[in-house]
Amino acid sequence: MTLTVILILSAVVAGLDQLFKYLVVQNLAPDGHVTVIDHLLSLVYVENRGVAFGMFQNHIWIFALVTFLFIGVFVYLIVSKRFHGKLFYLASVLIIGGGIGNLLDRLIRGFVVDYLSLSFFPPVCNFADYCITFGAVLFIIVLFTQNGDGKKALTKDTENASDLSVSETVDSSAQTAAVTDNAHTATDSAHTVTNSTDNADTSALENTDGEADGN
Repeated sequence: MTLTVILILSAVVAGLDQLFKYLVVQNLAPDGHVTVIDHLLSLVYVENRGVAFGMFQNHIWIFALVTFLFIGVFVYLIVSKRFHGKLFYLASVLIIGGGIGNLLDRLIRGFVVDYLSLSFFPPVCNFADYCITFGAVLFIIVLFTQNGDGKKALTKDTENASDLSVSETVDSSAQTAAVTDNAHTATDSAHTVTNSTDNADTSALENTDGEADGN
């Protein structure tokens, strides 16, 4: 169920990425440039034949293979439940969705459409690139924190184990006390029987002495 939801959300991310790229191609290609926020954000049409942010040009099929590999790794991590929690699931959605978005570009167009240009960050990129980058940051956080939800679950399990151990200790102590009480009771009963026997012997001896005196 979790994998299905993640894949659906990833498909939504990839769909949004393709929608944005379609609008860019229709309105900015081949050399369009639109300033969205002065000295901060511009839309620029760029055909990127490398990977994120324009690096490593003209290795389309290698990058496609690497993308498939990364998607497969995250699918495995989800199915095997090596990690869990909202942070990991969000990271998976962003990385898988962004990877699929750029992969579709490479398979269909032979290049990736980039269009987001920030004044303080020279490479022109796209929505999918930022999804992958942000998802990777989240996944690194998951690796270092081992997931907050998992820690809570571990703590809860530890507490339950401690409670169970305490309960078992109490039960064991109660059983030991019961055995000790039973032993004391048995000892007291033995003493009572012994005393009764002694009293009976004493009475018998007195009767014998009385008869002897009478004779």
